This record gives sequence, C-alpha cells and structure tokens, in this order.
Amino acid sequence: MARSIVFLHGAWVTATCWERMQPWFEARGYACIAPSWPGKDRPVEAIRADPSPLVGLGISEIVASYEQVVRERTAADGAPPILIGHSFGGLFTQILLDRGLGAAGVAIDPAPPKGVWPFEPTAFRALFGALTRYLFGRRVVRWSFGSFRYAFVHLLPLDEARAAYERHVVPETGRIFFQSAIAMLNPRSPTRVNFRNGTRAPLLIIAGGSDRIVPPVINRRNVRAYAKSTARTDFREFPGRVHWIIAQDGW
Repeated sequence: MARSIVFLHGAWVTATCWERMQPWFEARGYACIAPSWPGKDRPVEAIRADPSPLVGLGISEIVASYEQVVRERTAADGAPPILIGHSFGGLFTQILLDRGLGAAGVAIDPAPPKGVWPFEPTAFRALFGALTRYLFGRRVVRWSFGSFRYAFVHLLPLDEARAAYERHVVPETGRIFFQSAIAMLNPRSPTRVNFRNGTRAPLLIIAGGSDRIVPPVINRRNVRAYAKSTARTDFREFPGRVHWIIAQDGW
C-alpha cells in the first residue's frame, strides 16, 4: 500500500493551493489528500460570496478537523501519514506531531507556535490590517490584492501575482490571527507545543529566503526552540522564495 500524505493549507486560501504539488507526489506513488478547513470545503467563488461559515473559526477547531482526518487515514492505512503543511498549516503540522500523529512532518514557512517570537517588521505589516479589522468587529476579514502581493508574492511578475490572487484568495476568519498574536500572553494558547517532546516524529522546517510574512529569522527561532528535544528537527532555507513557495516554479 502506498504511503499517504496529508496536505494542510494555510490562511487566505483553500486546499486548491496544493494543485501543483499534490500531482508531483502522486506521480511518485504517494496517496495524497488535501482536506479543507471547516467552512472552506466549497469553491472559492462560493466562499467569497458567503464567508459566514468562517465566523468564529479558531485554531483549535481547525486542528481538530485535521486530527480526525489523520486518525482516519492512519486507521485505514495501518500506518500514519506524512504531514505537509504550509503557513498556518505548518503550525498545525507541528501541533499534530506533538500529539503523536503523523509519520513525519514538513512545515513550510510555518506560523510559529507559542514561545517563538513572531514579530518582525514585514510580518507585522503583512498581518496588521487583518488583525485590526478583527479587533474592530469584523469577524471575517478580506484581503486586498495589494496586501496579498506584499505578503505572499512580491517577487512574482504582476500578471502571475494577479492570477494567483484571483484563483486562490478567499476571506478568512480573523480569530486565528488574534489567537496567534496573543499567544505569548495566553498560557493555554491553542498554538502551544511541547518543544522538548522527544517522542514526536521527525520534523523538517522549510523557509523561503525572501518570505515577508514568516521571514527566515522566525523559522530559525522555531528550529532553535526544538533544540532540547531528542526528536529530529531539520531546517532548510530556499533563497529567493516567497511565502507562496508551494506554487513557485523550480524548487
């Protein structure tokens, strides 16, 4: 039986973000699934027209939905799947590994867990608008093309950046950004992991060298946080890659 891979997407997009990467692994014999977050298991146009199912959606609820998928896949295969997550999906990958789920994990430009300092000038600029709109009562927040281009695709040609925006970007629950921003102040933050957990599966953290929303310095802090664990943690940085690394050519 083929080893399974579960792909975990991030904020502002749906599982269609894996449409270039998933076939690559399938052609090499992996059984791949890319579940959507609750409320995002609909076409992009439908989410844009009615984002109300995302109201109140938080990190715990999203992780719980992925945990169910991983447990079901493990039971069906008789072996745990590999987890590959991008952005917030990379954070969820770390949380699931910490819970003893997954044969191995790859976290690509992951949002950092509690205990990893998440603030850098470009990261703050990229998320400031979403956070403030949430705090001023907009429980679902929308992203302009300008904000998307600054945070995700600033090195892509304008036409490619616009095409990515039209193809993938959807409104988002604002709650996840608030939960991430106050993680340091919340002892029970849903973003927390046990960095010393020596029983978790191996983890690879990947950084895009030109990422603005999760700059390499944040990823390096994330890797250092695991330094006292006996579980394997590796790191690789790809120069010239932006946050939209999973859809960039040539890596």
